[in-house]
Amino acid sequence: MTGVAVTADLDPTDAGALPRRGVWPGLRRRALFWVPVAGIVVLTVLTVAPGWVAGWFGNGDPRVCDLSSSADGPVAGHPFGFDRQGCDVYANVVHGTRASLTVGLTCTLIAFALAVLLGTLAGLRGGLADRVVSRVTDVFLGFPFLLGAIVVLNSFGERSVLSVSLALALFVWPAMARLVRSSVRSVRDAEFVQAARAMGFGTWRVVSRHVLPNAIGPVLAIATITVGQVIVAESTLTFLGLGLRSPAISWGLQLSNAQAQLQNAPHMLLFPSVFLAVTVFCLITLGDVLRDALDPRQR
Repeated sequence: MTGVAVTADLDPTDAGALPRRGVWPGLRRRALFWVPVAGIVVLTVLTVAPGWVAGWFGNGDPRVCDLSSSADGPVAGHPFGFDRQGCDVYANVVHGTRASLTVGLTCTLIAFALAVLLGTLAGLRGGLADRVVSRVTDVFLGFPFLLGAIVVLNSFGERSVLSVSLALALFVWPAMARLVRSSVRSVRDAEFVQAARAMGFGTWRVVSRHVLPNAIGPVLAIATITVGQVIVAESTLTFLGLGLRSPAISWGLQLSNAQAQLQNAPHMLLFPSVFLAVTVFCLITLGDVLRDALDPRQR
């Protein structure tokens, strides 16, 4: 009985998950991993407590404005200067982090959930399910990303964080679903999956414990990169007047408002651009590092 208990505890079908246990030791020794992580931690603090961080300089309220300071440059207590309405650029940049990151994360989470569901169904079942999912993804991939988002957003009456996230997610999930499908297909016939089936495990247990854990790595890495791409897309749409609208506060809105003042007040464009660039750099770099770490050919 003891031998049987030990065998059950070890579960030989978990053999396919063993290589993943070596990912963390490799990651923590890489400086290129900790740099974007540190940046993301700072951005998380800005998202969770923007009022506290914005209060480090001035009153920290992005909606308190003084027209007499319109487009003035950096001064003591206002390190990023003022915008056209005399509002503190530093406070607006800090508070804009929440909207921009929320759109990126919400869109990616929606797309990720849909991609895992449909991609796993197509990759595991094959046949009709695979053909239907493949054709649906072909349809959505046929639309240019930004053009498709513009068409969808123009049908929405309200331009909120949720509506922008949904519009972008509609054109993000197909590429992720294809990656999930190919990853699932690559492990569905592996020996440890066949062993799990031979032991009488149900489909849900086989998928949740043996298929997805071994197929999801590349998708997680791409999802991290996708957050950065979505933030850029949201800023682009907002810059064009097709994304978030006032009274929302986002980097895209700040860039849109600053374009007419580029020569006279370059600081209005500079600081939101720097925050946007650093955020995208951290997310894409982290995604690249995770992709390399989760690739068995790199270990």
